[in-house]
Amino acid sequence: MTRMNIGLQMYTLREALAEDFEGTLRKVAAIGYEGVEFAGYGGMDANSLKNLLDELQIKAIGSHVPLTSLLERLDEEIEYMKVIGGKYIVCPWLPVDERDEAAWEGHVEAFRKIGEKVAAAGLVFAYHNHDFEFHVKMDGQPVFDALYSKIDAAHLQVEMDIGWVQYAGNDPLAYIRKYSGRLPLLHLKDYQDGSFEQSAIATVELGRGKLALNDIIQVAEESEVEWIIVEQDICMNPPLEAVAESFEWVKNNYMNK
Repeated sequence: MTRMNIGLQMYTLREALAEDFEGTLRKVAAIGYEGVEFAGYGGMDANSLKNLLDELQIKAIGSHVPLTSLLERLDEEIEYMKVIGGKYIVCPWLPVDERDEAAWEGHVEAFRKIGEKVAAAGLVFAYHNHDFEFHVKMDGQPVFDALYSKIDAAHLQVEMDIGWVQYAGNDPLAYIRKYSGRLPLLHLKDYQDGSFEQSAIATVELGRGKLALNDIIQVAEESEVEWIIVEQDICMNPPLEAVAESFEWVKNNYMNK
C-alpha cells in the first residue's frame, strides 16, 4: 500500500492566518506537514501563492470553497486552483436554512453541475460532511449517502470528516470501508464530549480524544485514502501548538512505523 500524505486544513489556524498569512504558512511547512488544504487565500494572487508553496516545498491539496462561490464564481475558483497546483475543490458547509430534504434536492442538482464542470477542467469536486447530513433523510437514507448515490463518482468524491461521522452515531470504520475508492480525502479529527463555545463537540489534539485513530488510519490506508488532513474546529490550546502536537502524533503513530 502507498503511504498516505499528511496535510492540514488551514481553517484550524484562521486567526493566525488573518494576522500573517505567509508567516503562518511558513510555520506549517516547518512543522512538517506535506500539504495544506486552504479555506481562503489571504488575499494572495494565485501566482504569488504558487511561488510560496514551491519555495516551502509543500503541496496545495485543494480548497474549501463556500457554496455561494461555487455557484457564482466557479470559473475563477477553478483557474486559481489550477495555478497553485491543487486538485480538489470542496464544498465544506451548508447554511442552516439549506439543510432540509427539499433543499437537498436542489443541492444534488447543483453539485452535479458543479462536479461536471470541475471534472472537465481536470480537477476533482468533493463534499465535506458535518453531522447534520446524517439526520435528514432522502429516499429513505441519510442525505450523506443519498448524495453519493445520486451523483456519479466522476463528478463527486468524498471528503469524510471522521470526527463528525462518529459524533453523528455512526461506525467510522464501516463508513470508511463503505466509500473505499471514492474517498481520497479524510479529515482526521479527535474530540471529547462536552460543551465548548456553544459546541457539543470539543475538538482536541489527535490522541487526546475518544476516536480509535490507529484503527481509522489502518482502514483508511486499506481504502485508498490519498490524504489524511488534520483539522481542529476549535482549539483549546494555542492553534499552532495544537497542530504541531497532532502532526507529532501522526508521525509517531503512522509515518515512522
